[in-house]
Amino acid sequence: MWRSLQIYHVNVNCTNLERSVEFYQALGFQVAIDLPEGDLPGLGPVPRRGRAKLLRLGDDPRGALLDLVEWTQPPTSGAAYPHLAHVGIGRICLRVKGLDEMVTQLSARGVRLVAPPSNPGLNGANHRFVCFYDPDGTVIELMEFFK
Repeated sequence: MWRSLQIYHVNVNCTNLERSVEFYQALGFQVAIDLPEGDLPGLGPVPRRGRAKLLRLGDDPRGALLDLVEWTQPPTSGAAYPHLAHVGIGRICLRVKGLDEMVTQLSARGVRLVAPPSNPGLNGANHRFVCFYDPDGTVIELMEFFK
């Protein structure tokens, strides 16, 4: 009998690995695993080669990882989804403290917001969130909960 235990990693393809790592480090991620360019077997005939860095929030060695991959053979191509109403992963949400300060810092760096921070009050929850784009257009969401 098998059972799922937890999310190990979420993969985000990027066109410039160093740029994306720098972006996610500004959100508090740290590089946990650095995979140099090489064959990445088991993922099908395409893609074949790439390089990756797996990043983690916090110090838990079993915490979920963000797997940033820049494909080199063939090179990463295409564009992020044009909107959030598409099939597949829509966005990655991070629980944060200090949302307003983070938005100020991101805006100062020229990060493009999807919309201003919002307090929707869904299901009676007292929280605020904001969505923005990573360097390749993947939507990232920050959510802060209040007591």
